[in-house]
Amino acid sequence: MHSQNRKIIFIKKFLLLFGIILVFANATSIGIKKNSEKSVSFPKNINYNIPYLQKDFVGFKEALAFKESQGKYRVVNTLGYLGKYQFGRTTLHRFKIYNTEAFLRNPELQEKAFIALCKVNKWILRKDIKRSVGKTINGIKITESGILAAAHLSGAGNVKKFLRSNGSQGFSDAYGASIKSYLKKFGGYDVSNIVADRTAKV
Repeated sequence: MHSQNRKIIFIKKFLLLFGIILVFANATSIGIKKNSEKSVSFPKNINYNIPYLQKDFVGFKEALAFKESQGKYRVVNTLGYLGKYQFGRTTLHRFKIYNTEAFLRNPELQEKAFIALCKVNKWILRKDIKRSVGKTINGIKITESGILAAAHLSGAGNVKKFLRSNGSQGFSDAYGASIKSYLKKFGGYDVSNIVADRTAKV
């Protein structure tokens, strides 16, 4: 009888020990799995195809804005040019915008003003765009987006002079940015969705 009890006790102890070993083994495997899940693998080739860098109108305006103000809506430069696209007060008055503080605080208004200015400049330069796009002047291939960017920098009149003089009449602003540099830097964007409009409004 005592011998049988000892056997039962031994079997219980063995089963308990076996159960403990199983639990420990399972916990160890879970820990290893968790550690493996924490490891991060990086792709060899990362695609930095950021939407605003596409060669469409959005890409055009964001690239130009970054050059003008690093894309910041509330920037005022040392010459008093305002906002993301660095508008002069005279240009803003053209679109009946007089409150510059409100303008700086209103991103939507700044975007609308930029589009309106592009439409007006495209109308002013419509003949020059037709004549000049595809030509090479001073080693720069002339494109519609480059012309609109240069007009934003210098005014449409100065771009006309540059194109009609085959590049001999240039322009640079107070910071050294030139029509040539803008024609080159902002060339090749698709801005066909901008419709020439002499009376464009904000």
